[in-house]
Amino acid sequence: MNKQLSQVADFVFSLTPDDVPEAVRRAAALMCLDTLGVAAAATPMQAGRLGRDTAALLYAAGAPSHAAPMLFDGRPVSLAGAAYAAATQTDNLDAHDGYNPVKGHIGVAIIPALLALAEQTDDIAGDMALTLITLGYEIAGRAGLALHATACDYHTSGAWNALGVAAVAARMRGLSADQLRQALGIAEYHGPRSQMMREIASPSMLHDGSGWGAMVGISAAILAEQGFTGAPATTVEAPEVADIWADLGRCWIMSDQYVKPYPICRWAHAPIDGVRELMLANQLRHDHIAGIHINTFHEGVCLFQGVPDTTAVAQYSLSFAVAAQAVHGRIGLEHVSGAGLRDPQVLAMIDRITVAESEIHNASFPDTRDADVQLTLHDGRVLESGLVHARGGSERPMPEGYIIAKFAEFAGPALGPTRADAICDAVLGLADGGTSLAALRALLYAPADG
Repeated sequence: MNKQLSQVADFVFSLTPDDVPEAVRRAAALMCLDTLGVAAAATPMQAGRLGRDTAALLYAAGAPSHAAPMLFDGRPVSLAGAAYAAATQTDNLDAHDGYNPVKGHIGVAIIPALLALAEQTDDIAGDMALTLITLGYEIAGRAGLALHATACDYHTSGAWNALGVAAVAARMRGLSADQLRQALGIAEYHGPRSQMMREIASPSMLHDGSGWGAMVGISAAILAEQGFTGAPATTVEAPEVADIWADLGRCWIMSDQYVKPYPICRWAHAPIDGVRELMLANQLRHDHIAGIHINTFHEGVCLFQGVPDTTAVAQYSLSFAVAAQAVHGRIGLEHVSGAGLRDPQVLAMIDRITVAESEIHNASFPDTRDADVQLTLHDGRVLESGLVHARGGSERPMPEGYIIAKFAEFAGPALGPTRADAICDAVLGLADGGTSLAALRALLYAPADG
């Protein structure tokens, strides 16, 4: 067996809670909570409804042994369909966690897939559930690094988080090492290697491909379980990616995820933070501002800079998002949907914003998401932010209390505060030893209130 594949197989099939540091398992619980909060908030959105309805139409299970209910919906579909629906709706509210080096997202596919798969397993202890989440993040993150290192284009997260899903499915369904190899090869081959910058240029409900990544990952594992074979996964087995897998089980990608304070593409967060912090420090209102100038990295400049007409476009915006922050002092779901897209004060602020590419910020991307901002005030003053790192990453991590508060803000309106609080307690109980995965799952499938 290929050395890297042997290492991956040993990790996938042998990882125990004792192998995962307690702080890493705690991070897994917090990312699970963050993902579920975004999924709950996204449930009533059009993309979420369409994803679930399509799963019900096209991805039903042929047997109860391969079925699972859809998240915050309850209708039974196939394992792959349930993962697809939840990942698609979560992916379409751009507020879930991410990993800087791969310019993409892991939990959006791993969490829905694990929950779907758990419907066909015995109950899973809390620390083991967090270990499985960690397993998925570690495999998906390294697959993403390997694909970025060997492919010529910038591809969506579904292209590589499918491998993390396949690995979790292989462990949970008791596949053999050879079946894992086939599953990884199938997932890599069929993962949606779609061009991310096309979505940036023309934002839509396609987003980051993670719905298809989750579906492909589970489908790949089931195919391998049935005897289907796949080409070797070059992102795992190729000699040129050996160094990416060398620290598996020693360095934990799980601990390096960023948390988003805004439901906006991560590339816009540093400019948003720069405006936020200058306004707070100087006690400014939006009507004090005559102009905003943003210097940022190339990919950030490529974000949409006009007036968005849909939620999908608003979430891949730069000037609109910065304008919304300046006017409202925050960016919530209500600001990137419905009447929020036509707010006259926000639209007027867009006309006062200019954006330029900076080689300084290009040099640090993708390891960090940086910008600097200048505010010109009506009284003639010019305020400069200096270098701004986006909040929520390793440079400026969010405390646990913020992540819990964010969950309540996102999940509460869709689920009601009582149910949201119970889910929060159940997720944190996975880390504290107070709950098993079954206690959490019992709270997840009734339809949302919103």
